[in-house]
Order: sequence, then structure tokens, then C-alpha cells
Amino acid sequence: MTKIDIFSGFLGAGKTTLIKKLIRDSYQNEKLVLIENEFGEIGIDGGFLKDAGIEITEMNSGCICCSLVGDFGEALKKVLAEFHPDRILIEPSGVGKLSDVIRAVQNIGSEEIVLNAFTTVVDAGKCKMYMKNFGEFFNDQVEHAGTIIMSHADVVSDEKLAAAVEMVREKNPGAVIVTTPIEQLDGATLLEAVERKDTLDAVLSLLVEENEHEHHHHHDHDEDEEHEHHHHHDHDEDEEHEHHYHHDHDEDEEHEQHHHHDHDEDEEHEHHHHHDHDEDEEHEHHHDHGEGCTCGCHDHDHHHHHADEVFTSWGVETTRKFNKDALTALLEELCDESRFGYVLRAKGIVAGDDGTWIHFDYIPGEADVRTGSAGVIGRLCVIGSELKEDAIAEAFKA
Repeated sequence: MTKIDIFSGFLGAGKTTLIKKLIRDSYQNEKLVLIENEFGEIGIDGGFLKDAGIEITEMNSGCICCSLVGDFGEALKKVLAEFHPDRILIEPSGVGKLSDVIRAVQNIGSEEIVLNAFTTVVDAGKCKMYMKNFGEFFNDQVEHAGTIIMSHADVVSDEKLAAAVEMVREKNPGAVIVTTPIEQLDGATLLEAVERKDTLDAVLSLLVEENEHEHHHHHDHDEDEEHEHHHHHDHDEDEEHEHHYHHDHDEDEEHEQHHHHDHDEDEEHEHHHHHDHDEDEEHEHHHDHGEGCTCGCHDHDHHHHHADEVFTSWGVETTRKFNKDALTALLEELCDESRFGYVLRAKGIVAGDDGTWIHFDYIPGEADVRTGSAGVIGRLCVIGSELKEDAIAEAFKA
């Protein structure tokens, strides 16, 4: 019987770090397969993933890593048939819904597998911002987790960590919440937290309830055309049901990312959103929720958006050589929504102009640029919402 462990978490939360820790310290002597489900057509680690199916790469630990862009169910069956692993680790896209991944595994109907663990990694410093801006996706990951790992808990204030835990606990009262940095935990302790069976059973029960609710909801629509579940996408005359596009950048972040466009006299890099918000502390984006709106920030009972309706990705292979300091400055500019759209993640491996290779990661407010191993060709990828791809391509000159 193959155990299925699913690791969810928003873009840049730290899923890969957690998985590497578990592979190193908790899963010794097990035959493992890691399935990564990429969002977008550029896989930074695996190159272009254009064809449906599986790309297999051997990791240093001996774990087999599969990058999927085809039919998930068929690929999982193929992995089971070819490798007969003790455990399959599934790392969905950061913008994927955990509930969808669990259902996809359930729908295979195989007696060879058992759902074993659902773990979500939440960035303690970004929790509030993502919950407000992309609640449909972020909250799904939180609500369907048996265990929630709070990453970056050691670099935020005690008050901010407590607030993040409270927000997560409100969405999922029964989950095991880990606030101790995972590098301080031994493998057995971490595995025990991840594999808690009582929380697993609670999530599976929740999914059954949701499926039944979804079934009734569907029938209600068939019989009642005037049933008010049209998601109120005509907000013109519905003032009480007013939604804002909450592109909230936590106002207490050390690198306040509020998108000011006058950087000259602003040495602290406090980019304040001057979109005519004046004293609007929340810096809410008043976004027109017309009939085609798919921003995913509506707080409705019924969410049916798929990631590709709300998020887009831009990626390219490039031979350009980058200057490390200039690249760092460019990444810090990605917070400018008016210029680039809402950038949630950027990552890449590119050649440097000094003969080295540069590895970079970006999430809102944080750019990590470092020297690393060479790639076969330069690759970079940007993921976000309402991306302005021409501006991004021009900025990277790619």
C-alpha cells in the first residue's frame, strides 16, 4: 500500500524546504516519489514542460521527482505501476486548491494507495495579505489541511505570528499548527505532527460534506432560476454587497510594500500605494467586479474558480547575461502593480555578467538573489494575477 502525502502552500511559502527536511530526516529507507504539479509552462528546475505526461529526474537523495502537466490521475497511475513506491509526495502548484488535489487522488479509486497526510505551509508574514487578496485559494489550502506549518515564524514579531495563527485557527479549528521552525524539530517529531490521523479524518469528513452541499447547490440552481447565487456580479446597485480588490500589503511589514511611484526622496523604500486612497489604511484596490470578474477575492459560500481563471504565468528561456545588482533592483520594482500587475512569485536561474550563475526568488516584499550552479540555459518565470506581460518582458529584456 502506497501512502499519499500532499504538501500545499501558497507561492513561496516554503513547501520545498519542508519536503527536503522530511526526505532527509523522516523518510529514511523508504522508496519515495515526489510529484510536482507546476503552474505555467516554464519549470525552472525541469526546463520546458510542454508535453502532457511525466518528466523524471533523480534527486540527490535518491527520491524520484516527477513534474506533471498532463492528466493528474493517469500520471499517478503510471507512477504507481512503474515505481511501486512506499510513499508518494505530492507538491501541487502554490496557486492550486488543496481540496481539488485530494479529490483528484480519491477519484483514481485505486486500492493500492491510502491518503496519509495533508500539510499546508503558511508564510506567517504574508498570511493576512494572501487571505484578503486570494482567499478562495489560500483559505482552501488552510481549511483542508490536517497540519499547518507556519513558516518564517522566527522572523516576524510575536504579535504578527499570534495574529496569523489566530486567522488560520479560525479557518481550521482542528488542525495541528506548528510554529517552531522546522529546522529545530527532529524528523520523528515533525513526522508525527504531519501524520496525525484524527485531523486527516476530519478533513475527509469535511470533503464529504462539501461534495453533498455542492450536489444540493447544483440541483437548487436547476429548479430555481431566481435563486440568488449568481455571486452578485452586478455590484452597481448593490452597495451593501460591495467588494474591493484587496491587494493588501500588510501595513506592518518591515519592508512596507505600498507601491509608491516617487522613489527619489523615499530612502526607506516604503512604496505607498498612492492610487487616490489618501488616508485609506488598508490600501484597498477598488476593482470593478463586472460579469467577467474572476479575481477570487469574493467571500461567497460557493467558489468555483480554477487557478488559470485567476492567475497567469509568464516565462521564458534566455541567453541574456544579468548583472546581479541590477537584477536585485528589478525584482524590488515588481511590487509596482500599475506597471506589472500583481506579481506573487518570480524565480529563475540565469547567467551572470561576471561568469557566475544567478539563482533568484521573489515574493511580495522579499527578493532573494544568490549565486548557484549553472543551468543548461537561462530560465525565469513570473506568476501573478492580471500580469502585464509586455512590461515584464521589457523589464527582463527577454
